[in-house]
Amino acid sequence: MKTLRQVKVGETAMVVKLHGEGAVKRRIMDMGITKGAQVHVRKVAPLGDPVEITVRGYELSIRKSDAEMIEVEER
Repeated sequence: MKTLRQVKVGETAMVVKLHGEGAVKRRIMDMGITKGAQVHVRKVAPLGDPVEITVRGYELSIRKSDAEMIEVEER
């Protein structure tokens, strides 16, 4: 299993599954990160948190802990 946190800067991956429950999972889905979405990792902060991504045509910053809940498949 590979998570969004493990995707390197400049690479694109497809969301396979969201882990987590309740409000956390809902918040991730509300940001547009759903199964089948293409996610491009743009930048990672010097200490690894947050991660800047492009999803569905807009830029988004997410926490490292949230990125670890997103299972992806590399493209």
